[in-house]
Amino acid sequence: MANTAQARKRARQNAAQRLHNMALRSQYRTAVKKVRKAVEAGDKAAAQAAFQVSMGVIDRIADKAIVHKNKAARHKSRLSAAIKAMA
Repeated sequence: MANTAQARKRARQNAAQRLHNMALRSQYRTAVKKVRKAVEAGDKAAAQAAFQVSMGVIDRIADKAIVHKNKAARHKSRLSAAIKAMA
């Protein structure tokens, strides 16, 4: 356990930051799932609208290094390809 005042403060800050990061990561996953759900439903207009919203979320999370920028790019690429592949 933390023995010094600064170590105790750091532990508190880490706990708060972890909760914040978890919330952002959840937001990221939800944005990806919304696009996937629209693609599976076959609704191209809804999928494109959800994709536009999710692009902002994905980029914001990647900029904060919550997820790696390459992972974010990979998700955006795959979602885009899934939408383009729709009839």
